[in-house]
Amino acid sequence: MDKIGVIGCGYVGLVTGVCLAELGNQVLCSEVDGEKVEKLSLGVSPIYEPDLQPLLAKNLSLRKVEFTTDFNRVIREASILFVAVGTPTTTIGTTDLSQVNGAVDRILSMATGEKIVVMKSTVPVGTGSKLSRLFSRKRSANISYLSNPEFLREGQAVRDFMTPDRIVIGGDVPELIERIASFFEPLKAPCIRTTSTNAELIKYASNAFLATKISFINEIANLCEEVGADVSVVAEGMGLDPRINNHFMRAGIGYGGSCFPKDVKALKQLAGHNGYHFELLSAVIEVNEMQKMRPIQKLRRHLGRLYGRRIGVLGLTFKPNTDDVRDSVGVDLAKLLLFEGAHVTAFDPLGLEQARKVLTGVDLIEDPYLVAEGAEALVIATEDPLYAGLDWERIRGLMAKPLVVDGRNTLDPADLPDGFILEQVGRRVKRIISECGEVGVAQVGLGTTRRVS
Repeated sequence: MDKIGVIGCGYVGLVTGVCLAELGNQVLCSEVDGEKVEKLSLGVSPIYEPDLQPLLAKNLSLRKVEFTTDFNRVIREASILFVAVGTPTTTIGTTDLSQVNGAVDRILSMATGEKIVVMKSTVPVGTGSKLSRLFSRKRSANISYLSNPEFLREGQAVRDFMTPDRIVIGGDVPELIERIASFFEPLKAPCIRTTSTNAELIKYASNAFLATKISFINEIANLCEEVGADVSVVAEGMGLDPRINNHFMRAGIGYGGSCFPKDVKALKQLAGHNGYHFELLSAVIEVNEMQKMRPIQKLRRHLGRLYGRRIGVLGLTFKPNTDDVRDSVGVDLAKLLLFEGAHVTAFDPLGLEQARKVLTGVDLIEDPYLVAEGAEALVIATEDPLYAGLDWERIRGLMAKPLVVDGRNTLDPADLPDGFILEQVGRRVKRIISECGEVGVAQVGLGTTRRVS
């Protein structure tokens, strides 16, 4: 049986290593962070990801997975090397390949015999062709290259790995593609066997298309606010068309995370470098950036200048069920509010520790009710169902002003107590009012108020 090496124990690498072990393989994972390796060796995941912790503990106890800081040992012992290191965006918008290049250099200097390098990291289109040529020049080892892009969603990455909608493997040698495909056979998923260039572009194009759907429905949401329509109903009606479907049709205040922003920009840049202006992606990026400003505009409409105002933010991770705050709209919003001169408090059920590394000047609080205390407005920035389940009667009593800007449409107006003003995305402003002892909803727009029957 081939021993598998995984280089990098971030979200992708750790999930890949543990899940490959769960499929019955012997896996050795390398990570430069000694503290992280120590935790992993004790069965403690350094990241929050549902279902990952028990799988980690199980496969450690079965000795199917092991963690080390000794990169050279992984290269010596493993015949198949999955590269899963970070490829962040540089300050000038290019893809930072320093970690990939570092891994490749070590493999070139240390590898002997036959090795298959499988790229899980998201790399610019054409990287595989370059690395294949580079590996072919290594005379003391037979190093082959394959591309196997990941399609894991944080918050359900284990489920996505174990029940994928497709496997993509790109390379030049059919026999090697089949060898890697055999590891995924137990998953019973469609497998696309293609070139490395096609595989790389499939990953970028997939994320760019999903980001386009998000920006499109957000534009429709903004139009809904102007004409008095409800974007949730519009999206439902659109999504029933199988050519459109309802995935990624939930309006909000923009996409974030470690994939969509950088992959959309990378694809746009790839087009530009090859002489093509990808106008649609330029619009997708512009809409997403403008959408982040919508909560600020709504707050100004109700409060005027935000200088000195106490504003609470609920949600700092880019999505629920993760502690990842990379390119989070919630973090960006907190920074925008600070720039406006507001006094900002914030809560997140999982992401406070990570948020402390990127946010200064924001009071990060472990209790959402303390965020509401004295606040003149609350902004919901992450679509976590936790917020719908809060005691909003209690929150109403704690707030200085009963204004909620629900940037993810997580709240049902009928569940809010008397007195709240609720701003959502793609819906008219709602003022929760009482009449004959019953709570009703009024829609506010264009300076008028009318009761909704």
